Amino acid sequence: MGKIKRLMLCNEAIARGAYEAGVKVISSYPGTPSTEITEFAAKYQEIYCEWAPNEKVAVETAIGASIAGVRSMACMKHVGVNVAADPLFTASYTGVNGGFVLVVADDPSMHSSQNEQDSRNYAVAAHIPMLEPSDSMEAKEFIKLGYEISEEYDTPVLVRLTTRVAHSQSIVEEDRRSERADSVYVKDISKYVMMPSQARGRRVVVDARERKLAFDVNGSATNIIEERSKKIGIVCAGAVYQYVKEATDASLFKTGFVYPLPLEAIRKFASSVDELIVAEELGPFIENQLKVAGIKCRGEDIFGTQGELSVAYVRARLYDKSAPINEFKSPNRPPVMCAGCPHRGVFYILKKIGAVVSGDIGCYTLGAAPPLGALDMCVCMGASIGMAHGFDKARSPVSKKVVAVIGDSTFVHSGVTGIINAVYNKGDSTIVILDNSITGMTGHQQNPATGITLKGEATNKLDLMALVLACGVTSAVSVDAYDLVALEKTLREEMSKKGVSVIIAKRPCALLSKQYPAPYKVDSDKCKKCKACLKIGCPAIFNSDLVRISKEHCVGCGVCAKLCSFDAITQTRSV
Repeated sequence: MGKIKRLMLCNEAIARGAYEAGVKVISSYPGTPSTEITEFAAKYQEIYCEWAPNEKVAVETAIGASIAGVRSMACMKHVGVNVAADPLFTASYTGVNGGFVLVVADDPSMHSSQNEQDSRNYAVAAHIPMLEPSDSMEAKEFIKLGYEISEEYDTPVLVRLTTRVAHSQSIVEEDRRSERADSVYVKDISKYVMMPSQARGRRVVVDARERKLAFDVNGSATNIIEERSKKIGIVCAGAVYQYVKEATDASLFKTGFVYPLPLEAIRKFASSVDELIVAEELGPFIENQLKVAGIKCRGEDIFGTQGELSVAYVRARLYDKSAPINEFKSPNRPPVMCAGCPHRGVFYILKKIGAVVSGDIGCYTLGAAPPLGALDMCVCMGASIGMAHGFDKARSPVSKKVVAVIGDSTFVHSGVTGIINAVYNKGDSTIVILDNSITGMTGHQQNPATGITLKGEATNKLDLMALVLACGVTSAVSVDAYDLVALEKTLREEMSKKGVSVIIAKRPCALLSKQYPAPYKVDSDKCKKCKACLKIGCPAIFNSDLVRISKEHCVGCGVCAKLCSFDAITQTRSV
């Protein structure tokens, strides 16, 4: 009987590769486009999988498992590596016992991210090898290869995805799980305890390892040469390989290692073509390394440094820069908070009272868009509290008191230290924790505040109220996020108090339950066309000659009815 072949999402293929490689521990933090990797891995009983509070903890957990002697993995999106960088850089010095692979998913064109960070630079800075697959089958095999490299060279290994690869599907041939014997843990402080005296010795090891890898990758099977026209030779990796292969008749050098690069193999390839071009997304990462090595090439001047490439874009930029790029463009439909989202009322009230609002990463970032338009600033996960504190310290005496909004999962991720800092340094701000009982924007993952693990097991549920009180806030109160009257009253009261106060606005995400109350409707005889109900931006409400509510989209939250001064919005008798 032959091996099973399946059409597989690349993120699923990554999980399959971990399974086949004998991985036993995976710790991650959800983040698009990486989230599904750990969700698929959790389906394998042989792998212990968890959602960590943040990416730093995830990497620390994976490092600990590696030192204990098992193969481990951590998965995250590109900005998550910023959070995890501290332990990752030092893990490069300690090396591994069992293999350790970190999968990072970059997001060119920022489909679901606040920046266009290029994680390949982390490989150089941390002296860690990085692989980049171009399809699902290659992704599965690169994970397995990553563990072989990790253990042979005593190093963590980075595997880079981009959104197009992570969320694409291609055929994968499944293999059996390799039940690898655990490595024996032996106490060795010179290797695993990174105080300065030990770290100096390990730095020498890191440099020697990097030099050996740089030589060995020239003979790697991941170097694939496709000889076609000799007029142009293109060096590429990952999703870009798929674009250039379809868009051109050029000869191709596809590298599996984006760091260290197989420089001598590429140098030989360059000598066989008339002109060498590097096609890559974001910065000239490969191009610069080739130039430093004395290999004549170009690329940045052709493809630029922003956004994703595509078949049409590559073809146009290489052969006719004036040619139109005829790609299908979908209508511009900016994302909005779902019908019944418990965050909507909070932002409506914040805008109504004219608060300066420091926002955070999550569904509530959408509170910046019209008609709510409540956010004033937003930078990264957990930053809302620290920014509110800084704004408070810098403001003039006549400025408004600043309010920070942050979700329950994000607060646990990296908001706790911000609130401790604000209290310790005698801040004067109000923090609203939008507790919707789930990690929402990445697709409903559990977190320490939900009381359920990734595997669906009941566990200790973090008490957010007890936590903020333990941090020393002067006042903390809980309020129903659907109760606009109570929300406004509570916000005004807490904003008038000195010191750091906390409001926990509680309501589960509207998508968690499918058992909704009866939807609402508009009585056309009572409607005065004041359009007050439109100010909350609910997608279930639309405006034609008269305001209407879609019964297919309404989840019966009733927030719109609370805004109507004419009792024109009422609940229907049945769904």
